Amino acid sequence: MTECKNAISLYARTTWMENVGMQRNSTGLTRSFIFPRSSPLKISAFFLHNQARNFNQEIDNPMIKKCIFPVAGYGTRFLPATKSMPKEMLPVVNKPLVHYGVEEAIEAGLMECGFVTGRGKRAIADYFDTSYELEHQIEGTGKEQSLKGIRQIIDQGIFLYTRQQEMKGLGHAILTAEPMVGNEPFGVVLSDDLCIADEEGVMAQMVKLYHQFRCSIVAIQEVPHDETHKYGVIEGENFKEGLYRVTDMVEKPKPEEAPSNLAIIGRYILTPDIFDHIRNTEPGKNGEIQITDALLKQAKEGCVMAYKFKGRRFDCGSIDGFVEATNYCYENVYKKGQ
Repeated sequence: MTECKNAISLYARTTWMENVGMQRNSTGLTRSFIFPRSSPLKISAFFLHNQARNFNQEIDNPMIKKCIFPVAGYGTRFLPATKSMPKEMLPVVNKPLVHYGVEEAIEAGLMECGFVTGRGKRAIADYFDTSYELEHQIEGTGKEQSLKGIRQIIDQGIFLYTRQQEMKGLGHAILTAEPMVGNEPFGVVLSDDLCIADEEGVMAQMVKLYHQFRCSIVAIQEVPHDETHKYGVIEGENFKEGLYRVTDMVEKPKPEEAPSNLAIIGRYILTPDIFDHIRNTEPGKNGEIQITDALLKQAKEGCVMAYKFKGRRFDCGSIDGFVEATNYCYENVYKKGQ
């Protein structure tokens, strides 16, 4: 419980500082102070100055550098297309599904992208690499402009790969990534969930929250009650608007047994102690290790926050959701040249 208390204390302290006159800008907090004469709190300007400086340093030097992409699944709902092609490489207009997730991670400052792959997934590694033959053929033509986005990602990112030998659930896939992560907090992006946000991506929003709370964070959204059986569902204490401290989690509950309609989607920030929790988690249905079970242990022993993100999510693990995402991205991203 110490971690949770410290996180809430840090949030309360920075919130009070904002209320006494510290102004936000695009990089965090400025060092302008206006002390109301009637303030009953006695605190030194030196202390506030240092707190603001530390906060700015954390924003400029993010503590989270790594993001894991579990991409070993078979994609059976898209057969026969996925018989010889990774579902993560299915194009949403002119970019493969996994491209959007990596783009979102890099925007959030998570430059080290680790992929937990499986057999038949070499196309993903090839995509995030130079294609000398193709690039030589189109060099100097108008088609070369089409590669600008992926070239930027390749230049900015560091890409690592490991294989998940058996499909034993999301928890097992994340545990497989432990050698790539080490003892650091890290993000997790499930490419099946394509998230589009107007201002900043979902992972960028969650990284900012991690700077405040220093604990695991899951992204959530409200879903119809009759669809809770498709998701991990949380119950939590409403900490502030759109933010909950998790008190319970249930994996794919029946609608009548669901603790709420707040469903976990494929965006996580996890602290490294999650690996021990996964190791100590018994396999559930079909021998799979569920990340929700490990997160619940973490929530009981420490602190896990659930964040209702700003943006729109498409379930590209289903054909209907994939088509919806394609239509939306064509009208709102591709045609606008974004």
